[in-house]
Amino acid sequence: MKSRLTRFFLILTWFHVIMISAQSTEERVFDVDSLRKDVEGYVRFLASDNLMGRDTGSEGLEKAAVFIEEVFKQNGVSAYFETYRDAFEAVGVKTQNIVGFIEGNDRELAKEFVILGAHYDHIGAAKKVGEDVVANGANDNAAGVAAVLAMSKYYAENKSNKRSVLFVLFGAEEKGLLGSEHLSNKLKNKGVDLYAMINFEMIGVPLKGRTYKAYITGYEISNMAEKLNKYAGQELIGFLPKAKEFNLFKRSDNYPFYKEFGVPCQTISTFDFTNYQYYHHVNDEVSKLDFVHMANIIYDCTTAIKKLVNTQTKEIQLNVSQK
Repeated sequence: MKSRLTRFFLILTWFHVIMISAQSTEERVFDVDSLRKDVEGYVRFLASDNLMGRDTGSEGLEKAAVFIEEVFKQNGVSAYFETYRDAFEAVGVKTQNIVGFIEGNDRELAKEFVILGAHYDHIGAAKKVGEDVVANGANDNAAGVAAVLAMSKYYAENKSNKRSVLFVLFGAEEKGLLGSEHLSNKLKNKGVDLYAMINFEMIGVPLKGRTYKAYITGYEISNMAEKLNKYAGQELIGFLPKAKEFNLFKRSDNYPFYKEFGVPCQTISTFDFTNYQYYHHVNDEVSKLDFVHMANIIYDCTTAIKKLVNTQTKEIQLNVSQK
């Protein structure tokens, strides 16, 4: 009897060890509610009055930069350069991009890079409403920054990416895409093999009356929308005629990378010109955003992008007419 009990407990212990081992190697996935809380926390800090609208060269933008660096450090995201800061000068003042890095885990594919980006600067002040002049920039673009920070946390926890990923928060976007122009040139000169760049801009409120959840700028230049939808297993990304009409493809931080590298570099957004009336307005506040929507968009995009960074071949390509 004693021998049987001993064998039973040995088998039970062995099974417990196997289960723990399996759990330790299992990929962690987003809990959407925890993701929502993280995203809301990021946006509340970045769009607070204390940061005074994050204008280029301002004390508020410096506070935002320090905050982003701390999030990267806490989540185990490495600096790509000697520090997280990629310094440059814009409109006569010193500023910086903030660049995090998670190296790919495949010896060959790690030589290829994917960039996930968003700009973290804003315009500082805008036309006074009541006593308020601070343009907090909650949707433009603390929302996009929150997406990049949340994704960096996911990849830092899982380290499941075969390709290397740069998480870039751009400075001086509002001054004419100066941060992305600086970094794209720097990475090109460094010889980086860029596979694709995905930028996030104004994702704080849902689209109205669309079958898809977000749109991509430059829809026709590549098969990125098609592939992201396939990877996500749903109609996640669609075509917004207004985006083409207003040439949004050339008005966000994706464009300098497209010019330098000639590869798919596009922006994902949910701002459709009818669903948010506070562009460059002092009422672009945290209270106007839908954090459940944001968490779901970020979750779905992460589902798609984790396949993008792991495919054995570069499945996302420019359309023939764009090459």
